[in-house]
Amino acid sequence: MNEHNLYHPVSIGSVTVSGNVFLAPLAGYTDVPFRSLCIESGADMTFTEMVSAEGLSREGEKTLELMTRAKNEKDYAIQLFMGNIDPVAKALACLIPYKPTFIDINCGCPVPKVTKTGAGSIMMKNPKLITDIVRLITDTTTIPVSVKFRTGWDANSENFIEFAQAALDGGASMLTLHARTRAQGYAPFAKWEKLTELKEYCLKHHQNVPVFGSGDLFTAQDAKRMLEETGIDGVMFARGAIGNPFIFEQAKALLTGKEMPGISLEKRVQTIIKHLDLMIDHYGEKSACTQMRKHTCSYLKGIPNTGAVKQAVVQATKRETYLSALEMLGAGC
Repeated sequence: MNEHNLYHPVSIGSVTVSGNVFLAPLAGYTDVPFRSLCIESGADMTFTEMVSAEGLSREGEKTLELMTRAKNEKDYAIQLFMGNIDPVAKALACLIPYKPTFIDINCGCPVPKVTKTGAGSIMMKNPKLITDIVRLITDTTTIPVSVKFRTGWDANSENFIEFAQAALDGGASMLTLHARTRAQGYAPFAKWEKLTELKEYCLKHHQNVPVFGSGDLFTAQDAKRMLEETGIDGVMFARGAIGNPFIFEQAKALLTGKEMPGISLEKRVQTIIKHLDLMIDHYGEKSACTQMRKHTCSYLKGIPNTGAVKQAVVQATKRETYLSALEMLGAGC
């Protein structure tokens, strides 16, 4: 494949997204401030954190807040998780007014507190359930539906092709495969050849839906290599975007044959401050400073002599304390 064709628009059901470099849904990370930053850095589509269909059906205030759209978020997807079909109809009644670009169903989360409720990756044990859920959504609304899933529960039950077909039978307009089993969690290494297998299956069976890949995408070069090696339609950055929203502009440059921009320490620090300010605006100062700790440590990961800064940040509860800590980096903040 010509590298200049690697970056392109994507049709998902009735909608067209301008490009194929997405931010994956990440519980505890893809909130309004982080999504806003990733959009500024070039993400073509962003996803909310996992939203409980059960919580929506009860109109829980905290659950509703998860669906808030960022000010610069033209396109975004709401990701739902559920253990059964019962709460879906009521959940949709709360969700539809938010007018997401599409609705994503989480069938990939490996975390025990999610799977023990029947949600996340354990749904792969019941392909008929995903058919019924997707069909209910597509019968209720014109909003396209995507499904994110893994290769299977474990190495002895890799049923991602069967599961993909079950999602398509319900009317899914997009498939995203995290190329690991649930048993693998996030351990090395994702099996990208499974992405090729899924895309080839769709083409062979005339399923004209975009297939996206996830797993081991930590650099722009990883995204280029995944697209080249697998023939899939797009990539979804997850852990690779944490503390690194720059990965979107870098990937898009690389995929279009341009020079990949470097990220200076000064730019990194400026982005931390901008991220903090967005968090303060959204959560209030004290909560923002507390929640920002994990992000800041990720921004500074791999940078030498930042131990004292990280230690100071972890104790900061005010913006001015945060800025004083970052001044130790001497990056013009």
